[in-house]
Amino acid sequence: MDNKVKKFSYVAMMEYKTNEKIKQSIERENKLYSRNNEVRSEFERDYTRILHSLAYRRLKHKTQVFFNTQNDHICTRMEHVAHVESVSYMIAKSLGLNTELTKAIAMGHDLGHAPFGHEGEYVIKKIVKEHLDKNFYHEKNGLRAVDKLDLLPNDKGSLTNLNLTYAVRDGIICHCGEVDENGIFPRDENIDLNTIKKPGQVQPFTWEGCVVKISDKIAYLGRDIEDALLLKVINQSDLQEMYELAHKYGQKTINNSVIINELVNDLIKNSSLKKGISFSNEKQNFINIIKQFNYDNIYNNKQFNYYKKYAHLVINSIFEELSNYYENENTIKNLEKNIDKRYRFLISDFKGWIIKYCDESIINTRDLKTSLNNKKIYGKLESEEIYKEAIIDFISGMTDSYAIKCFNDLISF
Repeated sequence: MDNKVKKFSYVAMMEYKTNEKIKQSIERENKLYSRNNEVRSEFERDYTRILHSLAYRRLKHKTQVFFNTQNDHICTRMEHVAHVESVSYMIAKSLGLNTELTKAIAMGHDLGHAPFGHEGEYVIKKIVKEHLDKNFYHEKNGLRAVDKLDLLPNDKGSLTNLNLTYAVRDGIICHCGEVDENGIFPRDENIDLNTIKKPGQVQPFTWEGCVVKISDKIAYLGRDIEDALLLKVINQSDLQEMYELAHKYGQKTINNSVIINELVNDLIKNSSLKKGISFSNEKQNFINIIKQFNYDNIYNNKQFNYYKKYAHLVINSIFEELSNYYENENTIKNLEKNIDKRYRFLISDFKGWIIKYCDESIINTRDLKTSLNNKKIYGKLESEEIYKEAIIDFISGMTDSYAIKCFNDLISF
């Protein structure tokens, strides 16, 4: 693309960003090990650390919109992430932004999604509010995943936390794309990301984070319609009214490819250091129309009712069962005692997972098959609140299929 389009050129960005802000963007909580032959930048290292993480691998079996479809052509959470990465890369490249940072944020932005998509998130949100009096949302859970839960082997073979840069962590928790704003600017201040209490509370710290936030919206609008048509949740006649409204705002047709192309080019054309990351008023109005159509005809479609009830049943049942085994510092022993008495694998799997995050003083060292050098976020399980938080972490990381497997374990004899 013509270099004249690159309004956010390196020189312009240096005028906007102080050297201090650039330095803050690549900060990590702990120094990451290095190799003599390392060829990657800090953000490229983040990208590959996310790529290798278990949280990323599980996205291929997590619901985007349509649950447990037997159709191989329906979008999963992993495919959505690929769409966001593609869209945000095109925009960042055209505007002259850091594409390595953009790709890393896009790759990690949805790691915190629960099983069963947004409905699963809603179920867990209710559990967390009732039992822990806290707020749960996937953006914050994504930050928790990369900061405390997902582990990778280091150069010595010990499992450690992902330890990502500040800019990528910030992009993950600030990526909320469900808002109807136009003209997004990055915030100036470096804040403790764990103090963010709700989605959309602050804007991302970087322009690249702002691009991913907008790209998240671009990526799902047309694809959700495409999938709904393929599954016959809606039909072409349902689109007629939206076609007529879309034409008023210069939209030629309604399909995923055209929507992405036109929105990407409109965003590139209208974004600037002065106006922020923004669409034309025409395209912003079109986005609002298509979002409303999707909510009215797809997301709130009555065909989802039984699925929603099932998501509630599965998640609540797993949480209720695992909650029964708390015995203070003897909880691990209690889980182990019940492994052969009840169920085939649920208790065993949970025990095998939780011991990685507990103080070794309450763990049988024979259970640890590899060396651990990660944060022990559950300590000695000193309180039932900590234990229930561990259950939430375990459930929120599940794929749809694994959650169903755990539920079936509960009802099988």
